Amino acid sequence: MKALFIGGTGTISMGIVRKLAEDPLWEVWVLNRGNRAASLPEGIRQITADISDEEDVKRKIEGMHFDTVCDFICFTKDQAERDFRIFNGRCGQFIFISSASAYNKPAASYIITEGTTLANPHWEYSRNKIACEEFFFAKYREEGFPLTVVRPSHTYDERKIPVGIHGHKGFYQVIRRMQQGKPVIIHGDGSSLWALTFNSDFAVGFIGLMANRHAIGEAFQITGDEILTWNQIYQTIADALGVELHPYYVASHFLDMVGRVWDYDFGGGLLGDKAVSVVFDNSKLKAQVPEMTTRVPFHRGVRIVLEYLKDHPEECVEDPEFDRFCDCVIEAQEKALAGLTSSK
Repeated sequence: MKALFIGGTGTISMGIVRKLAEDPLWEVWVLNRGNRAASLPEGIRQITADISDEEDVKRKIEGMHFDTVCDFICFTKDQAERDFRIFNGRCGQFIFISSASAYNKPAASYIITEGTTLANPHWEYSRNKIACEEFFFAKYREEGFPLTVVRPSHTYDERKIPVGIHGHKGFYQVIRRMQQGKPVIIHGDGSSLWALTFNSDFAVGFIGLMANRHAIGEAFQITGDEILTWNQIYQTIADALGVELHPYYVASHFLDMVGRVWDYDFGGGLLGDKAVSVVFDNSKLKAQVPEMTTRVPFHRGVRIVLEYLKDHPEECVEDPEFDRFCDCVIEAQEKALAGLTSSK
């Protein structure tokens, strides 16, 4: 079977490409600009192109037909329309990577299924994903476009430790604050529930849907089974670092308001996603992919990342601006609390 990945080197897609590279049943192609070609496994076939250059892509795949095409970098409706023009009639299945952040927040129930309403007033990213889904499903209903929709939640790999909030330079400054014994901001009171999925686990569920005719015309959420509170997530990171955690709790709405002043967009990622408790019901996926389970729980996953960082110090990018932001937020909240106490 022949698969084409648009992108193919990101957090989610790399885990899938690595597994498929070892599978003799699949011939794997990636279409991207070639910037990270060296990171691809041996045997992967490269088409060097910019997916936004529609005519160039059509020329380079002329005469080719794929059992499955997967686009990991389709974020807006106009990009969905472009994909339809390129791949309609050229594939037996088209997998659109949507997002579990598209589910209504807060939902009527904290248990999320594929039937949970899609609506996110807090995050444009999520609304754009919903618009893409609506376009593709219309093409499935009206023209038989062989669509499968996949909704990941918080997926990570060996290059990145998942945290609630971070600055423009990524997660590492949160790790540095832990190592330096500084208080670490946790949104809310840290008790909301969250699901983290290592990308190699995600790949198992995803590959099980590829070229699966029971997946055509359907949406599937793919997450691990492990559910943690944010307190447990941060404590697990501190345990792996061998340091004491000093949590400092700040309301998500306050982080959103203050973050805007510092040019941080916490609103969508927090109010529209991480601040709300979610537990994913993966029974629909497991009916098609019974081998899907959590093989890399978070206490192992975080240690995998730390081992990777030891060998790749260039990934340890400090962020003094985010460090100052955390200190300022904590100082401001402490002053406000002191003022309330003294005025009583």
